[in-house]
Amino acid sequence: MTASISLVLFDLDGVLCHYDRSVRVDRLASSTLQSTEAVRHAIWGTGLESRADAGLIGDEDYLDELGRLLGSPVTLDAWLDARRAAMTLDAEVLGMARTVSTRCRIAILTNNCRLLALHMDRLCPEVAALFGDTIHATASFGATKPAPQAYLRCVEALSVSPGETLFIDDVEANVVGALRAGLQAYEFTDAAALALELEARELA
Repeated sequence: MTASISLVLFDLDGVLCHYDRSVRVDRLASSTLQSTEAVRHAIWGTGLESRADAGLIGDEDYLDELGRLLGSPVTLDAWLDARRAAMTLDAEVLGMARTVSTRCRIAILTNNCRLLALHMDRLCPEVAALFGDTIHATASFGATKPAPQAYLRCVEALSVSPGETLFIDDVEANVVGALRAGLQAYEFTDAAALALELEARELA
C-alpha cells in the first residue's frame, strides 16, 4: 500500500507544456544573426545549458556567456522570447493539475536555470497563475534530475517528505531517479493515461 499523497510534483516541459527546442533555436538565431548550428552548439554543445540547469553558473553570467559564444549579445528579453515561442501549454494537463490542487499541494520541478522559474509569468502565464511561487528550477538546488539531490532538496524546501510526494515526468530516467530518491513517481505519456492514474490515486 502506497503512502497518501501530500504533494504532486510536476515536470514542466513535456508534461504541462509541449516544448519545441528547434523553435527556440530559430528565434535565437534570428535575434543574434547567427546560424541555427551555432546556436545549438553554444547552448548544448559547450555544456553551458547543463551548467546553468545545475546552478553552476548564475543567470547574468549565463546570458553573458551565451552572448560571448555567439559573438552577439543575448538580452533577457531575447532569451525569454525564444523560450516562450518554444512552449505550448497543454491545457488539458493544466486542468488536471488545477483539480489536483483541490486535493493536495502542487509544485513544479524542472531541469532549467532560474530564469525560467523567475519569469514564468511571461513564459506561460497560465502555469504561473496556478503554481505561483511553487515553480522550482533545478538550478536552485545545485543538481539536475535524475540525481537524487534534485528531488530531495526540492521536497525539503517544500517541507514535504519524499514518500508523500508523487512526481510526474515524461522522461523515464527522471522517473527512475525520483523512485530511487524515495518519491512515488509516474511516467507521463499522454493526458488520457495521466487522468486514469490520478483517478486511481483519488487525486482527480
